[in-house]
Amino acid sequence: MIQIFRFLVLIIFLITAKLVAQDSYTLDECVAYALEHNLQMKDYDLNASSGRETYRQSIRDLLPSLNGSSNYVINFGRSTDPFTNDVVTSDFFSNRYTLESSVDLFRGFQKLNTIKASKLLLKATEEETQQQRYLLAFRVMQAFYDIKFFNGLVAISTEQMAVSQANYDLVAKQIEIGLKAGANLYEAESLLLTDKLNLTQSENQLATAKLQLIQEMNLEGASDINIQPDLEFRSTSENEFLVQSDTIYQQAKEFMPLLKAQELRVKAAKKQLAAERGSLFPSLSLFAGTATGYFETTRDDLGITIPFRDQFRDNTSQFIGVSLDVPISNIWSARGRIKQQKIERLRAENNMDIQHQVVFQTIQQLVQDYRSLEIQREQSAQKVRAQELAFTIAQKRYEKGLINALELFTAKNLFASAQNENLQVSLRSEINKSTLNFYRGLPVFNIQ
Repeated sequence: MIQIFRFLVLIIFLITAKLVAQDSYTLDECVAYALEHNLQMKDYDLNASSGRETYRQSIRDLLPSLNGSSNYVINFGRSTDPFTNDVVTSDFFSNRYTLESSVDLFRGFQKLNTIKASKLLLKATEEETQQQRYLLAFRVMQAFYDIKFFNGLVAISTEQMAVSQANYDLVAKQIEIGLKAGANLYEAESLLLTDKLNLTQSENQLATAKLQLIQEMNLEGASDINIQPDLEFRSTSENEFLVQSDTIYQQAKEFMPLLKAQELRVKAAKKQLAAERGSLFPSLSLFAGTATGYFETTRDDLGITIPFRDQFRDNTSQFIGVSLDVPISNIWSARGRIKQQKIERLRAENNMDIQHQVVFQTIQQLVQDYRSLEIQREQSAQKVRAQELAFTIAQKRYEKGLINALELFTAKNLFASAQNENLQVSLRSEINKSTLNFYRGLPVFNIQ
């Protein structure tokens, strides 16, 4: 019994540990969850499924068509007997059954070009869906790093408030033993309340950043989320991380889904133009079928209407033929559609050029930001060390009564500002490097 109890306790402990672990996410886990649950991504997946069905249907259009028809006709007044071709005035009815199949032999290669165009459009849609996955991953990464930044800001604000609290306690003690006047306590309290307000604002900004990540991930039923801290920031030298706009652009052209999608759409527009031009050519089709019917006027020698079953068998006939259609008066509407398709092709080519230009300009800006951020990162680290030393000296001087609370507050704020700036630059640098790595084709996100 005791062993069973221990076993149950162990199981509960493991389940609880797993649930607790699930409350803390790495960046890859956030991205994976968002890709699976984001509703906009589901919409793009549905677009891809629709394009896939359009492509399959264009292939099925090559198959012969098979149609059956039937009619029921009542003749009255003067009409022609369908059996004897005599003119009669009596009322009678007839019905006919036809089964016909037809297949296109030549239609200006319209169907073949339509198949190629729909296949290219399907691939373009799939590439655009992949591009949306990357964009979602970058939005998640931005929200993830925003949480890291505001976590750091809360830590800095907490540290500053702790210093103000210690100074407040020190002043209160000095007033108690008569070393300082009571008015000094108001200054220390004001500084403490200011730091408490800063901490509250930082915590509110952190909550907003967490909400943004929760919304991007579509994490239902969650009001809070914790992220796992990454490794310490690692500085990257120019030799280790070669950054050249032209080189990165050439690498981006080889894999970027957005550029591939635009190139595929240009090719698809050319095939659609070829399909429209096919409407100017004559079309040739082959058809065959069988038909039968029942006629009330079909009678035997005794004047009795032959039964339906016998007529259905005896009236059966087969036919086969070819059909040639030559466009004459509608050729101008076809030429109008061709001109419109030429415009669509030019628009697709222009959109492709625009996307290439945007990507190249984005890479140029990222490279420029990379170089400036590396300099700012080193300088901000030096500034933090200098301001920390200045604050340490100011704190000792304040404790000895050599400076007032306002001078200490200024030194403390400069130190906090330097820490904030260094944290912000470091996170911007990490995002910049990840983005450049993405354009270089490196596996920034684990996206299939």
